[in-house]
Amino acid sequence: MKLDNTKAQMKKGVLELCILSIIKNEGEVYPSDIIARMKEAELIVVEGTLYPLLTRLKNSGLLTYSWKESTSGPPRKYFSITDDGTDVLEDLRTSWTQLVQAVNHSIEENNHTS
Repeated sequence: MKLDNTKAQMKKGVLELCILSIIKNEGEVYPSDIIARMKEAELIVVEGTLYPLLTRLKNSGLLTYSWKESTSGPPRKYFSITDDGTDVLEDLRTSWTQLVQAVNHSIEENNHTS
């Protein structure tokens, strides 16, 4: 069994939750700021993963974006969460909490019957 692949798949499963949460908490976010926040949390994500996910979330109506002028180059695209995105985020948080509780319950050492 390739443990690294399993770990990577587990992280991929929570990317939407993490990204929507970061954007909700920050208001408007530039993608490199999302990458930095994820890196701080030791959830390494690269641009090749992030940008398609942001596009999918935007196309689903969960995110919107605006262009802002930059002092160091061309205008930048900043993402913000929509009302639908906030609703989905709350559902994801609930599902995550339930999943964590279920997993913790199933892996507790003293949780087996004799």
